[in-house]
Amino acid sequence: MSSVEPTRLDFRPLVSIVDRLHRSLQADMVEDVRRRGHPEFKGSHSLVFAWLPESGARTADMAARAGITRQSMGEVVRDLVDLGIVEMTPDPDDGRAKLVKLTDYGRTITREGRQHIVELERRLAEEFGEEEYAMVRAVLERATEIVGLPPELSP
Repeated sequence: MSSVEPTRLDFRPLVSIVDRLHRSLQADMVEDVRRRGHPEFKGSHSLVFAWLPESGARTADMAARAGITRQSMGEVVRDLVDLGIVEMTPDPDDGRAKLVKLTDYGRTITREGRQHIVELERRLAEEFGEEEYAMVRAVLERATEIVGLPPELSP
């Protein structure tokens, strides 16, 4: 008999488990950024950091990849501009458009965030063991491939 029995009352669907993990990881990231001396950082700011390449990006493009409205992404970007974390610069390919780019302060937060991710991955690998942690990562990657990722959410 399979250990996956969706009819059991205590069964938690995979989507629920993954969502809970995602929320936990986001909250952990925000807490770490604040602990490192950036109390102004909010969870919503992660949307920009997740979809902003080093070369910069248009707000509309980031919104499409994040799966949110342009208005919502624009609101987060404006907040980050006000905090001095990102800046808006003319798009060299389209004089009418603006690119969102990290400021020096934003690059500092990004470096610290990446360091936190490295530390977290190390901690999880120690907790599960290298082999089991690699398997968890591989299973999640494969599940993403099986379910399929809409093109607008592809990295």
